[in-house]
Amino acid sequence: MALSRNDLVAALAAKADTTKSEADAVLSAFSEVLLESVAKGEKVSIPGILAVERVERAARTGRNPSTGETIDIPAGFGVKVSVGSRLKTAAK
Repeated sequence: MALSRNDLVAALAAKADTTKSEADAVLSAFSEVLLESVAKGEKVSIPGILAVERVERAARTGRNPSTGETIDIPAGFGVKVSVGSRLKTAAK
């Protein structure tokens, strides 16, 4: 079962004893800060929960699965998400 944004906002509001609109504003602000930081190449870390960072991907050769043709994949960036110890424990 997936937790929707509305469900997440309601749970945050209940845990923080605040309104849903305030919780939604905080979640939106967190999302913006995360996106801006990763775009700048900064690592965002919530100790024990997760860490998110931008990583470089080297240029490489790939293969088109439908034709088998070899293609060149240019260098670029990706996102690495590392799970923290508390989150790993909660998943057990």
